[in-house]
Amino acid sequence: MNKKYKKLAFSVVLDLIGFFTMFPIDLAWAPISGYLMTRMYKGNLGKAAGIVSFIEEIVPFSDVIPTFTIMWFYTYVIKKEEKKDKEITIIDI
Repeated sequence: MNKKYKKLAFSVVLDLIGFFTMFPIDLAWAPISGYLMTRMYKGNLGKAAGIVSFIEEIVPFSDVIPTFTIMWFYTYVIKKEEKKDKEITIIDI
């Protein structure tokens, strides 16, 4: 299995863990979730996603948002498309 698809599977598992945790376990899971996000995605984008993940887990009833999966989708689908557009622009010039 490709590395990026392993990361997708891990993201889905982490989102499921977050979905099924409830207060007071969320108090422990929120910082773990934020930390794992920053380890999975480097740079400022990973740090921002870690903060969002922490907030999403600590705020009641927001656990349904699949933060890890959204970040994977952004990194490997949306951001990848932006790179392709930039490459085409450079070649056309």
